Amino acid sequence: MHRIVIVGGGAGGLELATRLGDRVGKRQDVEVLLVDRSATHVWKPLLHEVAAGSLDTHVHQIEYAAQARWHGFQFHRGAMTGLNRSSKEVLLGPVHQDSAQALEIIPARAIRYDTLVLALGSQTHFFGVDGAEQHAVTLDCLEQAEKLRKRLLHTCVRNYSRGDAAVMRNISLAIIGGGATGVELAAELRTMEKEFRLFGLHSTAKDDEIRITLLEAGPRILPALPEDVSNATTALLTKLSIEVSVGDPVTRVQPDRVQTAGGRVIEVDVTIWAAGIRAPDVLSTLDGVSVNRINQVVVSGTLQSISDENIFALGDCASCAWSDGRMVPPRAQAAHQQAMFLSRALRARLKRRPMGAFRYSDHGSLVSVGPAAAIGVVAGLATRRGMLVKGPLARLLYSALYRKHLATVSGVRRTIASMVSQRLHRRSAPRIKLH
Repeated sequence: MHRIVIVGGGAGGLELATRLGDRVGKRQDVEVLLVDRSATHVWKPLLHEVAAGSLDTHVHQIEYAAQARWHGFQFHRGAMTGLNRSSKEVLLGPVHQDSAQALEIIPARAIRYDTLVLALGSQTHFFGVDGAEQHAVTLDCLEQAEKLRKRLLHTCVRNYSRGDAAVMRNISLAIIGGGATGVELAAELRTMEKEFRLFGLHSTAKDDEIRITLLEAGPRILPALPEDVSNATTALLTKLSIEVSVGDPVTRVQPDRVQTAGGRVIEVDVTIWAAGIRAPDVLSTLDGVSVNRINQVVVSGTLQSISDENIFALGDCASCAWSDGRMVPPRAQAAHQQAMFLSRALRARLKRRPMGAFRYSDHGSLVSVGPAAAIGVVAGLATRRGMLVKGPLARLLYSALYRKHLATVSGVRRTIASMVSQRLHRRSAPRIKLH
């Protein structure tokens, strides 16, 4: 039996496992396994909403075990710790009951593979900034988003519970990194503040507004998008009373302050790091697998590792050439396209047929700026470079991307059921999580 092991249950890995399970999972000569360190999947572009408390993870998460049962693949829980290429085994660490690691639920083990697909996504890149890793909160996974949400909630409650206006003060948040994650989080946090006021968790006085500073080292925010998108987004954030600082990189992060190269010192209650990504460190330790300077697996046009034809990589952890010397960007749409390609290519490989080559198509990018608005560029409309869209229409298109992801991995019927459930939940619960 040919065993295909997919490590990583993000947008690309889960979609690939689902597609392969549906197509070949019931065959007697092929076995599809998905490995992930968590038990559930939440679409990573939604983590900023989790951090602001506006997304209920219990409604939006997908349980890997249930997904495997419904779509003909197997699920194994555990974090990848290494690889034995000579024996074709993926090494997994133990699974514990909680972060305290008091009780071991599943021991460390090895899983045999014939074809291995690495889809481990990415983690935060601190660029060696002093104190950043120790004192800044990140948004790499659901656990970190929940940790940030609770910290923001507790910071507001602790400050407001003082009662005396003389000792209350404005809460200050610093978001380092002006990419999509930083921009979306900044806008969502302003919505969180409004809801906190409604439920008595934050002062109703207008001058007690949470100070949010978005710091970008480059000359403008959203550097991967056209300049007109960046300018329009800056204007929207300014209307939300969010300070946008560009061209002044952060050089030091301390528990209660952030320093920049220009000598600015910002007093903060919470610092959030959203400035860059790199592939997980474990990839740099894999025996004989070529990676680049940010740990991405270097792959060919077929998404095969240049070091081993039995190893493939997709999504944020893959270094894949696109055009004009550029690399495929770390976006959800790239992971989706690569999963679609590998679903066909691996089935062709099983039949000893040519796999073809992956071709990336940029369909544009959208950035959420609060619950009712978004902004970005949609490719293929009006001009070759795409058309600028913003406001409710852009927000509708942004929401459609998530619905498309759900329909791909869960099917149309379950997606519709999920949408109805979410709508009913919205009517019977606060807009944000309050505990």
